[in-house]
Amino acid sequence: MKKKAEDMVPGREVLEKKIHSLLGLSTKAGFAASGEFLSEKSVKDGKARLVIVAGDASDNTKKKFKDMCEYYGVPCHVFSDKDTLGHSMGKEFRASLAINDQGMAAQIIKYIEML
Repeated sequence: MKKKAEDMVPGREVLEKKIHSLLGLSTKAGFAASGEFLSEKSVKDGKARLVIVAGDASDNTKKKFKDMCEYYGVPCHVFSDKDTLGHSMGKEFRASLAINDQGMAAQIIKYIEML
């Protein structure tokens, strides 16, 4: 019996690669603000549509962004690690980043929730 397309969920590795690819595209398109200062500014200015915090960021950083995003109504997800997040954006390590485009944020959230 064949599986339906919606029943076929890609593996974790494939999903992670897709997310990292979208982060790179977001950076090149100017939709991403990376680093703690710019991510925080993006959220407080009402531009951020998604915040991603690295899994190996400090507990204080994770709590700070979780609380701030909850207050401002911005989705916040813990994903990947600092080195990989930075590498996918063509930069050095990044503990946090904000995506400022609704369409790109929605696509990334969709993949994160599939993990």
